[in-house]
Amino acid sequence: MSRIADRLQDIEPFHVMALLARAKQLEAEGKSIIHMEIGEPDFPTAPGIVEAGIKALEAGKTKYTPALGLPALRELIATSYDNHELPQPLSASRVVVTPGASGALQLVCSVLINPGDEVIMSDPTYPCNRHFVRLFEGKAVSVPVNAASAYQLTAAMIEANWTSKTVAVLLASPSNPAGTLIPDQELRAIATVVKTRGGILIVDEIYHGLTYEAEPMSAPDSALALDCDVFVINSFSKYYGMTGWRLGWLVAPEQTLPAIERLAQNFFLAAPTVAQYAALAAFTDDVQAELGSRRDQFRLRRDYLCPALEQLGFKVPVLPDGAFYVYCDASNFTNNSEQFCTSLLEEAGVAVTPGKDFGTFGASDHVRFSYANTIENLETGVARIKKFLDRQK
Repeated sequence: MSRIADRLQDIEPFHVMALLARAKQLEAEGKSIIHMEIGEPDFPTAPGIVEAGIKALEAGKTKYTPALGLPALRELIATSYDNHELPQPLSASRVVVTPGASGALQLVCSVLINPGDEVIMSDPTYPCNRHFVRLFEGKAVSVPVNAASAYQLTAAMIEANWTSKTVAVLLASPSNPAGTLIPDQELRAIATVVKTRGGILIVDEIYHGLTYEAEPMSAPDSALALDCDVFVINSFSKYYGMTGWRLGWLVAPEQTLPAIERLAQNFFLAAPTVAQYAALAAFTDDVQAELGSRRDQFRLRRDYLCPALEQLGFKVPVLPDGAFYVYCDASNFTNNSEQFCTSLLEEAGVAVTPGKDFGTFGASDHVRFSYANTIENLETGVARIKKFLDRQK
């Protein structure tokens, strides 16, 4: 077919997927590869969740659910916000179960964005954020951020970049690629700016649960106190370890739910049924204890990898607060991080992600390491990187 919509020119592929494909090819040829590139937990889905999914299948739970999700699951998700001490309990009516966090972001962008509308976000950030805005003929206003603000937007940055076309601000806390949190006080300040300007706050919280020093404030905490319109995106993929089950959720303002329900019916009808029944088990005490233990292992990996990378000469100016990524300044070694990552894979058998996947600001001298791998494999990876760097001298 010769005709492809113009918007596709602005929607880039995941560059890391080409690197992953090459890594898989090398493995098929017998080469050992240490994977530090992919943003996916290395742990299998918790047995309690798997068993719940199997029981759902055996019980014939394979029909469509309501478009907004299983009522029981929506209730459990709403109740999970109780520990955030919200000004008022979160109503389950505001929870929408979606096919992954991407399904939630698709709903938010389609309900909010008219052609030409602007959405402020950070650079670097998760690439799908700007791509979904473009898909709906909006414009992503990417604001350069660096270690001085922990690679996060601030209220002052948002104020400085707000225009008459701005309709929303999109945040991620913890973030990808840096794993940093927006401090509670700053999140409140951002919510104040957005409310004053008459805009919408969109917050990606898919790495909530995977934080290591303190439980972060959830966006509804800051926004509800100010009566600010807020959409919160979350997922069962990261903390809950259900990546392939394709299940996420959206917390939306009450007045948008009729439109969101219409969109969900038309886009995907409903989230995967078996995944929803399996996710009911994610909130049981046994599964929560296991997920907490896995979080502790991620923290141990972070605490090993960050100093190890610094000893090699990478700059890690901000310790990740959560998620399972380290965003490193590799300028001591390269001003072409894409070529650096390619050479590291081919010559040392270590796969990491170049900054290019996350934006343009500082991309050429930044790389992202994922520590969703065992300590033993991380140690092997670090040793291989050291030999690689030594050969470059």
